[in-house]
Amino acid sequence: MADAPPNYAICDNVEKHRFEADLGDGSFAIAEYNLLHGKIVFTHTEVPVAHEGQGIGSALLRYGLHSARERGLDVIPICPFFAAYIKKHEEVQDLLDPAYRKVLGLE
Repeated sequence: MADAPPNYAICDNVEKHRFEADLGDGSFAIAEYNLLHGKIVFTHTEVPVAHEGQGIGSALLRYGLHSARERGLDVIPICPFFAAYIKKHEEVQDLLDPAYRKVLGLE
């Protein structure tokens, strides 16, 4: 499959409050978050320009949402990338903090 995204290891860098993928060239793709009581607020996602369009941002997003589900955290998607993904993918909308269902036009 020639169009498959590279398989980068993603980890939770707790000290920096972000999920990150080491891209092997000294750069990182990141999904930043803040933890609140029972909630995770996704604030920013960034993929270096040289690595855009490879599915790395989507992989970070899925990893972050999976982590939220495993930890029983409600998701607050301040980051437009996370918000757009959740709005389009019904299978993860149950993770939304109830107040954000209306914000995303899901009610």
